[in-house]
Amino acid sequence: MKFGPVPLKDAVGGVLAHSLQLPSGRLRKGLIIAPEHLDQLAAAELDEIVVARLEPGDLAEDAAAERLARALLPEPEAAGLRIGRAATGRVNLHATGTGVLEVDAARIDAVNAIHPMITVATLRPYQAVAARSMAATIKIISYAVPGEALDAACAEAGGALRLRPVRARTATLIETTIGKPPSPKGHRAMRGRLQRMGVELGDPVVVPHETAPLAAAIGNATSDVVLVLTGSATSDLHDTAPEALRAAGGHVTHFGMPVDPGNLLFFGALGARPVIGLPGCARSPALNGADWVLERILCGVEVTPGDIMGMGVGGLLKEPPSRPRPREG
Repeated sequence: MKFGPVPLKDAVGGVLAHSLQLPSGRLRKGLIIAPEHLDQLAAAELDEIVVARLEPGDLAEDAAAERLARALLPEPEAAGLRIGRAATGRVNLHATGTGVLEVDAARIDAVNAIHPMITVATLRPYQAVAARSMAATIKIISYAVPGEALDAACAEAGGALRLRPVRARTATLIETTIGKPPSPKGHRAMRGRLQRMGVELGDPVVVPHETAPLAAAIGNATSDVVLVLTGSATSDLHDTAPEALRAAGGHVTHFGMPVDPGNLLFFGALGARPVIGLPGCARSPALNGADWVLERILCGVEVTPGDIMGMGVGGLLKEPPSRPRPREG
């Protein structure tokens, strides 16, 4: 692509690089200069304008953005994403339902490394999305890009994005109590989280903070996912709540996470039913590490200890004002 000032007589067919306010009206950038525009430009006493001209093998911005979008999503419906209309070199991708966005970061990085004018920006991997929300945007920065570069980008792009829709439909929250009933804010905060994902939270279940009654409550739950919020924070792999899950016949997959707030989370399963031991910060609606685990599990995404231990970069989250022990006290 050639870019720069040209005399008016040579401007026809070029792409106007910058918007111009003329006495006869505004000419917007991106306009293809036609012969009828020359009189307007001359009347404004302009003798040259800045244009972009495609060279052989170049592809215009909108066509390039649309083609890259099709390469990223060869089967949009199967990927749970919708391709928007191309305009000013941009195509947006939107979720067709609620879930988490699965991103092949290596593929996206490879696309963005091909040519500086070819860009793809996405939400972070496994970020929760609602129906119709934007998941990614493709932007061709210049008015055109070399076809060879676009070919290379499209070759790297296939299958880099898909929506993992919510699979769970019901959840049970079991709270343990030590001497006094639990505050309703825990159930309220968790209900809000689950509602955003389209998951129904059952009536509160409250048991003493002891292994046997908690194990019985876990075993009696019939929902798709079981959540445990203890009156006293889980501080060891063999504390009351993890031991209750084992006593119920389940197993603990992992305890602890390098996300703050959210360190004291554990998760496992009873048969095929996921069980998440929530940290105390889950009583606040503010983002915490439990959200990242809960959202994946609700969408049927396998969470491994390695996944958890890889969450430390970016895992320093904002503290809720209600935190009983701030980081800096």
